[in-house]
Amino acid sequence: MKVLVIGSGGREHALCWKLAQSPLVDRIFCAPGNGGTAEMAENVAIKEDDPTALLHFAKREHIGLVVPGPELPLTLGIADLCAEANIPCFGPGAHAARLEGSKSFAKAVMLSSGVPTAPFAVFDDFTRAKDFVTDKGAPIVIKADGLAAGKGVVVCRTVAHAVNALEQIMVHAQFGPAGREVIVEEMLVGEEVSFLAFCDGNNVVAMPASQDHKPVGEGDTGDNTGGMGAFSPAHVLPEASYAHAVEHYIRPIVETMRAGGHPFVGILYAGLILTEAGPKVLEYNVRFGDPECQPLLARLDADLAAIMLACVNGTLDQKEVAWKPQTSVCVVMAAKGYPGAYAKGMTIGGIAAAETDPAVKVFQAGTKLEGGKLVSSGGRVLGVTALGDNLSQARERAYAAVDKIHFDGAVYRRDIGAKGLKWEPR
Repeated sequence: MKVLVIGSGGREHALCWKLAQSPLVDRIFCAPGNGGTAEMAENVAIKEDDPTALLHFAKREHIGLVVPGPELPLTLGIADLCAEANIPCFGPGAHAARLEGSKSFAKAVMLSSGVPTAPFAVFDDFTRAKDFVTDKGAPIVIKADGLAAGKGVVVCRTVAHAVNALEQIMVHAQFGPAGREVIVEEMLVGEEVSFLAFCDGNNVVAMPASQDHKPVGEGDTGDNTGGMGAFSPAHVLPEASYAHAVEHYIRPIVETMRAGGHPFVGILYAGLILTEAGPKVLEYNVRFGDPECQPLLARLDADLAAIMLACVNGTLDQKEVAWKPQTSVCVVMAAKGYPGAYAKGMTIGGIAAAETDPAVKVFQAGTKLEGGKLVSSGGRVLGVTALGDNLSQARERAYAAVDKIHFDGAVYRRDIGAKGLKWEPR
């Protein structure tokens, strides 16, 4: 069958790479793709925010499976359009995708489903929000309700900071229409962990826990990014806890969606924070995380296309989903200046040398082919991913590979996965 992967980042390169290993898949297209996806897929010049054009392409090419990588095409209804055209699409419809597209919607579903989360209030009026924050005090968290490219959450240590954040979001439209409503919630303290699951609208199969590194600087300092690296498994949430996590943070949402007539198909991603009072859900995503996707797929020991089709067909309970016992680490190499302004067009070298280690795969994110050369085209450029028998070995292999890769101004964190070393047996 033909597969259409939607997106252009490291997550989409990893999806194409894993789908290409399936005996079910004859040909892969990626829209719009990048320099890495071009190795095993045909890049198509259609943007992820154009569901109508994506559907027309899927019809014309007789696509047997559509795989949206990012959240935007899902919130814009690509899965609904595919369903109307009888084209299998691995992802939720627009209504269920609001679990990521609207934080107030997600919070309301959490409350009705009994999922533990931070106390919150929702506002569409700046003055009322300001009065609430002044009364509550700080620290406090301000969140734009809609999609804000991962930048719509502000942790405020003082009331003045919170009021300024509200003004920027609600009055000055810092995040555009995403900030018409805001969520003001209690700040939770604890270690964060990503818990993802395959869903077919009824059945749920958990993935191993993973842990992302959002701040740009080592020691979790500096501005937040799309993610500077990730590793799996995250031993802060051990495998013995997965069943509990499914029953308390995943299945209640799946059941609520099904009961409301909007069964959740695809990946439900619970962003958990492990507080002293127990785990609580910070947010839900409705797709693979990036970069969590890279170390997870490096460990997946099963046919991804078959799993995705089982989710679409409601037969996930009949599909075995196995994982390699190894640990995986993904180190993001970014352009200097990211997540702020950064240069583009730097020639990238050394990937082939890095991949001489069979345990290493370099997933490309912000890259493109230009005049036969691979050059940078985004802030996060590469996701250097390695497997190891334990976290220490996986980190060593990943950083050894990083040292073989070069482009002008490359920056990366040297401590990806270091927080997990304390859980390793000595």
